Amino acid sequence: MFSEITAKLLTVRKTLFFVLLQLGSLTVFAQIGGQKSFEFLNVPNHGRLAGLGGVNVSHRDKDLNLLFSNPSLAGDTLAGIGTASYMFYVADVGEATFAYAHRFRKIGMLSFGVQHLGYGTITSYDATGVELGDFKSSETALVISKSHLVSSFRLGANLKMVFSNIAGYRASGVLFDLGGCFIHPHKDLTVGLVIKNFGFVSSDYTAQDRPSLPFDVQIGTTFKPEHMPIRFSLTAYNLDEDDVTYYNASSDMDKPRALDKVLRRFNFGAEILIHRKFNVLLGYNYLVHQELKLENGGGIAGVTFGFSLQIKSFDFVFSRNGYVVGNAGYGFTLSKNIDSIIKRKL
Repeated sequence: MFSEITAKLLTVRKTLFFVLLQLGSLTVFAQIGGQKSFEFLNVPNHGRLAGLGGVNVSHRDKDLNLLFSNPSLAGDTLAGIGTASYMFYVADVGEATFAYAHRFRKIGMLSFGVQHLGYGTITSYDATGVELGDFKSSETALVISKSHLVSSFRLGANLKMVFSNIAGYRASGVLFDLGGCFIHPHKDLTVGLVIKNFGFVSSDYTAQDRPSLPFDVQIGTTFKPEHMPIRFSLTAYNLDEDDVTYYNASSDMDKPRALDKVLRRFNFGAEILIHRKFNVLLGYNYLVHQELKLENGGGIAGVTFGFSLQIKSFDFVFSRNGYVVGNAGYGFTLSKNIDSIIKRKL
């Protein structure tokens, strides 16, 4: 009996996660109203991004995974780096991400990435509650990225081929990201801008669906005060949306005020520089907090933290994302210069 109840609870939690993602209220990354396809592209897919709050287009670090946020952040110094990440959500819902950068003789460095979000096995029911069986769903993106440095500016672009399979309904598309960043020549200051997820849907779930992409415009800055061991990040997103608030007039919810509406467009992140091989990551996303908090308290929804650790030639990142009380997501990323291993063996 206990095992059956536990299994049902896990199914409910997993189904709720799936619905929240599709309806655009799991995180800020989805648009209000849930009318977009391929929303999974806006979910943080590696440890560093998740630890900084989930949205960041200006954090310049030796982390190849940052190309998924802004293609211009993948510099030439990352050639040969290979990374693997996994994000644990509820039950058996998880997201795996792989990336590798290689320097070619004629065209320079290209980065390649795979992003795969699996919803696991979900039990299906009809309108009367009769169990119909189980189904599996997943979404995948294949990414090719290129960046180029011009003076203090770096420009980059992502080509993404996306595939979605939701309970047997399939969709696919070709999307692009265009990004740029300004790198101050003397100070620890970076400003980034990215136009994300524009392109076309080659096939949608059904013939009746009207394809709509999770288009977004994001801008942010990362800076470190000269005499302070903290690197701050501030990122504005959903800039193409007129309103990112949800308000039900028939409920007891307070109507969002002007400041509330502004704060819902910002993500705050910080990196505490404890040691050159060990840093602490902190983040706060106000929109996530407002959308996922409980009526009797906000809990830790929208609050993230983690750390990055370098052990010899390996870089390891861990993150924890708060949703509501008793629910959290965990992320892990491992990076290594793969080319150095291959050359050593040869």
